[in-house]
Amino acid sequence: MSKRPGEPQIRTCRVAFVVYDDVTLLDVSGPLEVFHQANRGGPRYAPLLVSPTGGSVRTSAGLTLAGTVTADQAGRVDTVVIAGADHLAERVPDDVRETAAVLAERADRVASVCTGAFVLADLGALDGRRATTHWRHADTLARKYPKVHVEPDALHITDGRYVTSAGISAGIDLTLALVEADHGAAVAREVARELVVFMQRPGGQSQFSTAIATPPAKSDPLRVATAAVVADPAADHSLPALAKQVAVSPRHLTRLFQTELQTTPGRWIERVRLDRAQQLILDGHSITAAAQHSGLGSDETLRRAFARHLSTTPTEYRRRFRQVAE
Repeated sequence: MSKRPGEPQIRTCRVAFVVYDDVTLLDVSGPLEVFHQANRGGPRYAPLLVSPTGGSVRTSAGLTLAGTVTADQAGRVDTVVIAGADHLAERVPDDVRETAAVLAERADRVASVCTGAFVLADLGALDGRRATTHWRHADTLARKYPKVHVEPDALHITDGRYVTSAGISAGIDLTLALVEADHGAAVAREVARELVVFMQRPGGQSQFSTAIATPPAKSDPLRVATAAVVADPAADHSLPALAKQVAVSPRHLTRLFQTELQTTPGRWIERVRLDRAQQLILDGHSITAAAQHSGLGSDETLRRAFARHLSTTPTEYRRRFRQVAE
């Protein structure tokens, strides 16, 4: 694409993807497609696949990534993206670690998708830094690398020149954030629109909500009750009101919650409302407005819910999100 007179010259960013046998395919293909779509406006990104030995790499899905090069053949790159795989949580292979180390030493920015964070942690690059990974592996990352400040309740986190993301599809969110940092929100918005994904799923957003994590209810009354709460968390969901809505006694509804969800109606409703309050805060609402519109009611009730479930305050949560988004 030719540059019009007076238009600024677009600098092409060389992006190296660290891949290896059994790598998770979407950890590679999702970010690659974001960079590909960003190139519609000019040659903004030049991706290449880098593996320990070069040649072809077999993904965990059984498909093959061909034409990879070694770190020495890649030369200097601007950005490194380390894709994940389940086995990295158990052990980081020496050749993968060495490939990532060579590339990272030359790069301005180093990112990881999913368990790719284990490679960075194994290199010591995340010591003293905030990082995230797939929620299923967050405890393992924190236990194996205690110097890393693991934040499991985030989609992606930037700390210095290191960017880590949650699992699988969160790599798309991470890459959109990189594109926005490089070329502005308008370009990232166009890419997101083309891919039919969220224009911006904030990095501080939870990896999964209470509603998603809740198993499907077996009984009709519980199914209707939980759906009503999720649909409108701020409505009157006191135990008598909810029981009346589903035509059972408060005692029976409580029994259903305890039997099927291993919790009480009040605790489950509070978590749904907390999820909603978190999203409202990330969307820019005040803490007071988040408390009111989520159904938690008051600032103090919201503060207690944050302390009980997230071990932080609404103000600190909002501050942390702004740091993540920067």
